[in-house]
Amino acid sequence: MRTRAPTAAVLLCLVSATAQADEGMWPYNNFPAETFKKKYGFAPTQEWLDHLRLSSVRIAGGCSASVVSPDGLVMTNHHCAHSCIEQRSTAKKDLIKAGFFAKTTADELKCPEIELNQLVEIRDVTKEVQDATKGVSDDKFNDVQKATLSKIEKECATSDEVRCDVVSLYQGGRFDLYKYQRFQDVRVVFAPELDIAFFGGDPDNFNFPRYDLDVSFLRIYGKDGKPAKMPHYLKWSTANAREGDLAFVSGNPGGTSRLLTQAQLEYDRDIRWPVAIARRSELRGFLTQYAKKSPEAERVSKKWLFYVENSLKAFKGRQQALADRGFFKSRVDAEKSFRAKVDADPKLKQYSVAWDGISAAMDRMRVLRHDYDLEIGIRTELFGLARELVRYGDEIGKPNGERLREFTDGKLPALKQSLFAEVPLDSDFETASLAFSLTKLREDVGVDHPAIKRLFGQKSPDEIAAAAVKGSKLKDPRFRKALFEGGKATIDASQDSMLVLARAIDADARLARKKVEDEVDGAVKKNGELLAKAMFQVYGTSTYPDATFTLRLAYGTIDGWLEKGQKVAPVTTFAGAYERHTGREPFALPKSWLDAKAKVDPQTPFDIATTDDIIGGNSGSPMVNKDGEVIGLVFDGNIHSLGGDYGFDEKLNRCVAVHSAALIEALDKIYGAHRLVDELKPGTAPKAGQP
Repeated sequence: MRTRAPTAAVLLCLVSATAQADEGMWPYNNFPAETFKKKYGFAPTQEWLDHLRLSSVRIAGGCSASVVSPDGLVMTNHHCAHSCIEQRSTAKKDLIKAGFFAKTTADELKCPEIELNQLVEIRDVTKEVQDATKGVSDDKFNDVQKATLSKIEKECATSDEVRCDVVSLYQGGRFDLYKYQRFQDVRVVFAPELDIAFFGGDPDNFNFPRYDLDVSFLRIYGKDGKPAKMPHYLKWSTANAREGDLAFVSGNPGGTSRLLTQAQLEYDRDIRWPVAIARRSELRGFLTQYAKKSPEAERVSKKWLFYVENSLKAFKGRQQALADRGFFKSRVDAEKSFRAKVDADPKLKQYSVAWDGISAAMDRMRVLRHDYDLEIGIRTELFGLARELVRYGDEIGKPNGERLREFTDGKLPALKQSLFAEVPLDSDFETASLAFSLTKLREDVGVDHPAIKRLFGQKSPDEIAAAAVKGSKLKDPRFRKALFEGGKATIDASQDSMLVLARAIDADARLARKKVEDEVDGAVKKNGELLAKAMFQVYGTSTYPDATFTLRLAYGTIDGWLEKGQKVAPVTTFAGAYERHTGREPFALPKSWLDAKAKVDPQTPFDIATTDDIIGGNSGSPMVNKDGEVIGLVFDGNIHSLGGDYGFDEKLNRCVAVHSAALIEALDKIYGAHRLVDELKPGTAPKAGQP
C-alpha cells in the first residue's frame, strides 16, 4: 500500500485544530476539553486526567507504558522490553525465543538498563528561558539557552529519584518544565515468544489486519526490594471494546515535524531521509549476513535487525509523504498564506525574517552534515560506553550550565545506570559492528578528511575494530564503575583500547557538533521562537505542539478505513491468527498457541485499529475507555500512519493496538499465567485445582 498525502487542512497545525477530526497529541495541561465535548458529549474531568497521567509511565529509552495494578505491575510492548529480555537471555536459555513468565515475584528478573518515569508536575517556564536569550546572537543562542535549561533542571531535581526536563514546545514558543518520579529498579514479569509478539514480521509491520500479542509486563520495585505500592493504576475494562467505541491513548510520542518550515521540509526530503534510508538499508544487509554465521550470531544481532527494519520502514514512509507533490505544495501554500498575514500586519512584520534565518541555517547544515558524522557515525555499544566515560571525565569538572546536555547534574542518574548496567556484550558482534561502522564513517566523511586520516592512519577498519575490542575491559561493569568513580584523572590515565579509540576521534567529533549547534541549532531555535510568537498572534494558542517524547493524550474511536474501495474491518480475532498460521516464519505460531488452540475462544478480539493520532514513542501506550479502563495496548500504526510525522488524515491514519480481551485470553488459556490475570482482573483467574 502507498501512503496517501494528508490534506493541507489537517496537516498545517498553524490553523486551529479541526473540531471534527480526531487529530492531535495533546499535552495534559492543554487538553481541548470543549472541542472534545462538542463532538462526544462529555469531557474528562481534571481528576480523570490526573489519574490517567499518574498511571502512565515513560520508558526512558524510548517507549511508553502504564501501571496496571497497585503492586507496581507495568504493561508495555514486547519490543519495548526487548533489550531487557535479550540481556537476561543466554545461548542456552533464549527468553526471546521461548518467552518468560515469573511464577512468583521472587522469579521476576531485574532489567539492567530500563528506567521508568512518572510525570508528577508540569510548570510553565517560558518567561525565564526567553528572558535569558533576549538579544543574544545566533551563534551564542544555543549555549545561553542550554545553560538556562540546565539551571532550571538542576534546581528542580532535588534527588536522584527525581528527573526534570525543560521541554521546548511550538518550536520554542513555549517552555514547560516536566518533573518526573524516576524508577530504576524494574523487573520483567512476563513476555511471550517473539514469534507471537511480532507475528507476521516485517511483511505485516505497519499493516492491518494484524495478529500480534506485542506485550510485556514489568514491575516497579521500591528501595526496600519489594514491589512498589502505586496509588494510581489503571483498572481493566469490564466489557469488550467494539467498533465505534471511544478510545483514549496516553503515551509519549517521540517527535513530529508538523510545524516545520518549507526550508526544513526540503532538507528532510532531499537530504535527511534519503541518507538515512541508504544507511539503514546497508546496516540491514550487514545484520542479515551476520546472523547467518551461527545460531548465536542470530540471537545476539536479532534485536538490532528488528530495530533497523522497523525504522527503515518508518523512514521510507516519511520520505514518501514529502515526495508527494500535492502534499508538499499544500505545505508551501500554507506557509505562503501564513507569511502573507505576517507581512501585512505592521505589528507582526518583525517576525518575517525568521523564515530566511531558518532557510540560511538549513543551507549551512547541508555543508556541515558530512563532518557531523564524526559525532554520530559510530554507534556500537562498547564504543558508546567508552565515549560516555571519556566525555564524563572532560565534562564533570565544568560548571553545570557549560557541560554537554547529557552530562548535566540532572542527567547523571541515567548515565550511571547506563554505565554500571550488567549487560552481556558479545565480542564478535561488537568487532564486526565496529568495523562496519568505521567503514561507513570513512566513506561518508571522506578518505582525505584530516580527521579520518588521524583516526585511521595506515590501518583498516577491521584492524582498528579488532584491536579496540580485544584490548578492552569495558565489557566488565565493575571496570567501568571504577573508571567513573576515579573521575577524570583515572579515565585519562587508562590505556584501555576502546577508550584510546574514543579519545582519537573525540576532539574532531566535538568540533563538528559545536559547529552544528552554533551555526544551525542556534539559528533554528532563535527563529523558531519568532515564528511561534507570530503563530500565537495570528492563530491563537488552541493548537497542539509537535511531539517531544513527553506525555500526551490522544482520542479517537475504534474504526476501520477504505482501502481501494474495500472496508478494512477494525477488529481481528484469534480465529484469524490461526488461519494466518503457515508454520513458516514469520507466520508461524508458537507451539504454546498450537497446543492451546482447543482451549481459546476463536472469536476473542485480537488486535484493533483506531483513529487516535500517534507516532513512534507511543509504543506501549495504554488505550482506555471513557471510564479510564484499559481496552488495549498500542503497538503500531497502519501503513498510512508512516506519514504521520508531517500530518494526520483521519480517513486513513490508524493506530493499532492489542485488544484487552486478547491479553487476558492468552495469559489465562495459553500461558497459564493465572497470578497475572488475577492481578489485572481480581477474581477472574481459576482457583487452585481448577483448569
